[in-house]
Amino acid sequence: MWPLSRPLHSRLAWLSLGVVALAWALGEWVAERTPLTLLLAYVPPLVWLFPALLALVWTLYGRLRGRRRGVGLALLALGLALRGAGLLHWRPQGDGELRVLTYNVARGTLGRPEQILKTLKAADADVILLQETNFIPAGYGDRLRRGLAGYDLRRGHEVWTLSRLPVVGERQILLPGSRRVLLETELRRPDGTRLTVINAHLHTVLVSSALRGRWDEVRTTARARTWEVAELCRLATEAAGPVLLGGDLNTPPRGLLYRRLTRCIGPDAHDVVGRGPAWTFPSLYLRIDHQMARGLTPRHAEVRPTPGSDHLPLLVGYH
Repeated sequence: MWPLSRPLHSRLAWLSLGVVALAWALGEWVAERTPLTLLLAYVPPLVWLFPALLALVWTLYGRLRGRRRGVGLALLALGLALRGAGLLHWRPQGDGELRVLTYNVARGTLGRPEQILKTLKAADADVILLQETNFIPAGYGDRLRRGLAGYDLRRGHEVWTLSRLPVVGERQILLPGSRRVLLETELRRPDGTRLTVINAHLHTVLVSSALRGRWDEVRTTARARTWEVAELCRLATEAAGPVLLGGDLNTPPRGLLYRRLTRCIGPDAHDVVGRGPAWTFPSLYLRIDHQMARGLTPRHAEVRPTPGSDHLPLLVGYH
């Protein structure tokens, strides 16, 4: 019950806790079911820190004035907001002999090929998954390819998969309503086992469409993403052995579609062995690039702060 007779600072603490919990629950459990809650799932988690911090400061001020109520609630709200923002995420890490890097390179519009190559070579990855490889600058892709000797390159419309492991199979699944594809490659590991790798760049939920009142565009994109996730789950189900999904999934780590992917493919590597918020899209403080695997054990996950794109690369080591 909301007792109006309580001091303002105590009511503010309750309000802060309620706002943080309700907003997070709607974005997590309702999410893609309605356009509004879909957008709520994309709100940067740092936003929820502001009401929690405000309530804590106000209740501490009240405590100085002899009013003790509300501090515990404000601290609880702040703790939930910090956890939701990933700032309390800290997992033990080890070494993995299979290194996989995923990186959206923004069509080569934000960095020189030499910058991207430096990042890729420093990662020393066995498998590299690139998105937005429909490069705009002339010759950009060719310069990247020449700099990555030793990798077998497989291309989709705007995705590249490069592997130092032998490629024994490949197929492309066209995504409806676009030229995007899901690029599936089958690799042979040194022990002779097969690994299915899926490189994906899913459709983007454009908040700008909602701000302009174009709700039909938001609904169309939401339907496309539902189909794409269903197709990814189908591919994972068909694969006989270990499966790895990586790429720019344009999906924060919450909501119905994200949970469906983790159920049908496997856990998010960052959730298992990552540290900190790992914002792969730092301008909005969001983590939307992921790696998920079945039949592989993640041992190390890190986001590398490098120039050359509006995304940051995610490197994962697996056992």
